[in-house]
Amino acid sequence: MSTGRAEERSAGGRRKDGRRRPSVSERLEAGEITRDEATELTREAVLRTLTAAPKSRAELARSLARKGYPEDVAEHVLDRLQDVRLVDDAAYAEMIVRTRHTERGQARRAISAELQRRGVDPETATAALEQIDGDDERAAAAELARKHVARTRGLDRDRRVRRAVGALSRKGHNPSVAFAAVKDALAAEGESEDLDDLISLDD
Repeated sequence: MSTGRAEERSAGGRRKDGRRRPSVSERLEAGEITRDEATELTREAVLRTLTAAPKSRAELARSLARKGYPEDVAEHVLDRLQDVRLVDDAAYAEMIVRTRHTERGQARRAISAELQRRGVDPETATAALEQIDGDDERAAAAELARKHVARTRGLDRDRRVRRAVGALSRKGHNPSVAFAAVKDALAAEGESEDLDDLISLDD
């Protein structure tokens, strides 16, 4: 049952008079609300969060704990929402992989680290990362290299190479793949000097 009042939907926070508003856990323990009401408040909180941005189950659980929702109620709500696919880590992981690779040019290594930080389990993360193969990563590296090389026109060759390779490495690309992509990008610009002596990434 929902209270229907904005101040009661909030967990924690401050009242207008500056006093801290009791969390849902505190209100439940004090007998101010029933378990059904706590469940509804928790469900509303999750739905508001998901309306703002997709989240993994672990991220939602951490957010609810931080805001003072009862752990057992949160788990129950997340179970129910997972049953109806409103909480779906597989779909979420696939979205992260797709957007990070397509829009940011990140490689599997960087995306895998992000999925781990977001609490996606290894099996689900591995399945999602299968969307990307070696050819995809090389194509992404080539596009990133082209952009970074274009931005550094006017600098000396060593600095251009090191900056571009460093940028690709930070996106999770293997240094050897990054260096090859940068060499190709420079060659496409007409750079004719031998680049093999620039393999060191030290700036």
